[in-house]
Amino acid sequence: MNPPDESRVRELVRAAVERELGGAPAPAASAAPDPAGARRVAIGADHGGYALKEVLKRAIAEELGWQVLDCGTHSAEPVDYPDYAAAVGRAVAGGRAARGVVVDAAGIGSTMAANKIAGVRCALCHDDATALNAREHNDANVLALGSRVVSRGQAVRMVRLFLATPFGAGRHERRVRKIMDLERSGR
Repeated sequence: MNPPDESRVRELVRAAVERELGGAPAPAASAAPDPAGARRVAIGADHGGYALKEVLKRAIAEELGWQVLDCGTHSAEPVDYPDYAAAVGRAVAGGRAARGVVVDAAGIGSTMAANKIAGVRCALCHDDATALNAREHNDANVLALGSRVVSRGQAVRMVRLFLATPFGAGRHERRVRKIMDLERSGR
């Protein structure tokens, strides 16, 4: 079977996004079990992102049907964001989760920390377009959000898009490979 052309991939992505955002009903889930971590999202936050993390956990599990691996924090008490971003990154890079979400007040620090974990491509997103692009063009596997930057509703929409959007492959594969080569070479 020949791979679909880029316009067909875009068409499929748009259809999936419309389904997830309230268009046509999503197809029924397969009865076959997923491989370990295939429909699991690792999520973590510092104290600044704790409340939004709790909202996103419910949406991921109840609305989107993915399993949630909560990497903490478990309260609004002050903690250090690198610890939780690294935990999410390790879960994704280690295959315990297919995707990850990190939340702090601005999203910047968690993005930096998560991207220090080999195999993680964490994207800080602020709207639907950046969440879609992060998956379709960059094959991002961790989404970073700033709880003081995006609303709860916007964050839920972006997580939906992030989980529903496949990597576009094609011309983007070469670029993602170059990103991963930079990681391996350290230069």
